Amino acid sequence: MTQVNAEQIKNLRETTGAGMLDCRKALIENNGNMDAAVDWLRKKGLSAAAKKSGRIAAEGLVAVATSGNKGAMIELNSETDFVAKNDQFQALAKQIAEKALKDGSDTDSLKAATEADVVKAIATIGENISLRRAAQLGVSKGIVASYVHSATAPGMGKIGILLALESEGNAEKLSQLGKQIAMHIAASRPEAVTTAEVDAAKLERERNVYREQAAASGKPADVIEKMIEGRVRKYYEEVVLMEQVFVVDGKTKISQVVADAAKDVGAPVKITGFVRFQVGEGIEKQQGDFAAEVAAAAGAA
Repeated sequence: MTQVNAEQIKNLRETTGAGMLDCRKALIENNGNMDAAVDWLRKKGLSAAAKKSGRIAAEGLVAVATSGNKGAMIELNSETDFVAKNDQFQALAKQIAEKALKDGSDTDSLKAATEADVVKAIATIGENISLRRAAQLGVSKGIVASYVHSATAPGMGKIGILLALESEGNAEKLSQLGKQIAMHIAASRPEAVTTAEVDAAKLERERNVYREQAAASGKPADVIEKMIEGRVRKYYEEVVLMEQVFVVDGKTKISQVVADAAKDVGAPVKITGFVRFQVGEGIEKQQGDFAAEVAAAAGAA
């Protein structure tokens, strides 16, 4: 029998909301594979979560820099939130974001180019600092809008959005539209602009889960297929930007918002891409056992 540990069970419980014994059984049944265990729980109707979400643990800042039809964004991590509020740390984040805007968003190249400044900041601040990732968007005609949520300083905060809008229309009105949709992205966390851009492997995984759930209903095959397609449409509404309902009015699809805006802007508008960074997303910070630390310290004394 596959052996699973308490940490694996704890992580699966946090991801799915399922009970401890169910999580243990799911991991054993799936040889310790976390993703397979999540699907197993969902198929059994034991998972409270529709999908896995990144665990937020690392501290730091997201910083954006834009100039007309181009924009860049970086995530600079620190060990504590206190350091993220440090003027020197914020100046470094701004500097790297502006360099990404000017020279490109290849993370390795940015790390090499800013290594001396990062090392200097580490020596002065006394805490580990690292550039985690960077992104750049651009359009031939139009704008790249940005939005920072929970801003701690101009252009930097905990969540950052870049949104590329291709259009020959009025730039000021395009910017207003871009900011609104960027705010929507911050709240709604889409994964793709259109249904065609949804990851094929993830979509097939969803279909398999829906298929097994529907099969358990005992309904005819043609009804089951309709049920599956209905669930897929619902999935698209959750993860595809153009299929999501605009958070501002709670009723209009983003696709319709963009179509309606074209009249106001004076030309067709197309969303060509977006990037959403959230500080620490997907990074799992090591959590120590305080009692074990005290015992270890007492033993070493």
